[in-house]
Amino acid sequence: MKKFRQELPATLPSFGWLAFFVLAPTLLVLAIAFRETDPAGGIGAGWTIRQFGVFGRKSILVLLWRTIWISGLTTAICLSLALPVAWFLAKVRKEWRPRLLLLIIVPFWTNFLIRVFAWNQILHSEGGLARFLRSIHLLGENDSLLFNSGAVVLVSVYTYLPFAILPLYAAAGKFDFSLLDAARDLGATAFRSFWSVFLPGIRKGITTALVIVFVPMLGSYVVPDLVGGTDGQMIGNKIAQRNFADRNLPAASAMSAILTLAVLAPLLFRRRESNTGSSS
Repeated sequence: MKKFRQELPATLPSFGWLAFFVLAPTLLVLAIAFRETDPAGGIGAGWTIRQFGVFGRKSILVLLWRTIWISGLTTAICLSLALPVAWFLAKVRKEWRPRLLLLIIVPFWTNFLIRVFAWNQILHSEGGLARFLRSIHLLGENDSLLFNSGAVVLVSVYTYLPFAILPLYAAAGKFDFSLLDAARDLGATAFRSFWSVFLPGIRKGITTALVIVFVPMLGSYVVPDLVGGTDGQMIGNKIAQRNFADRNLPAASAMSAILTLAVLAPLLFRRRESNTGSSS
């Protein structure tokens, strides 16, 4: 009890911040999800669970599936690209590490919207890349690099790749690479030692990278809106449409509540992994 009283002054400000800016808005959204829709737009007076019936519509289920597979594919690509980068950064000479990390962080110095708009121009139907691909017959005259799920995955990988690299590098930097030499001496192949020794050794970094990429991707809105078009729309775009264009706040809140539960799942998994690691 004495320890609790000593820690309370340090914990209370951050807990109050989270309660006021995270917990309270989440509970408010959940409460609105059970309200009727006002025909004039906004929140009605009655209570209902009909707003959650939107998830019985085929169009919304298709949107949910697209959101999940785009998020999963983006996360998988980011992890597959970030692992060799983290390996290289952990083994390169120490004087080179800050310079290489700077190259990874430099894109963050540019506004996120500007970077997405830049990709919009790069992938534009009349852009240099599209004209080049058409000249070598890799892109049809009526085909476009923009406004499809592939464009969303490409720009999302570019956006979230540094978020995967940094936690993996932090974990790889603490890894004892002599264990790989020991595995090779015992007869393991390079791939076997990488798979059975290195990856389990940086498990926490992998879990962190997975969560830090997958969770924001589930609620991604800007990238699908600017480069995805109709074929690359995700659930975040539908929530924005219900909220701003349709003024159907209860329906938007219902979809947001389900998305929140989907986001909590990998976060709880990450917490479970942390508890397992600390107990072992």
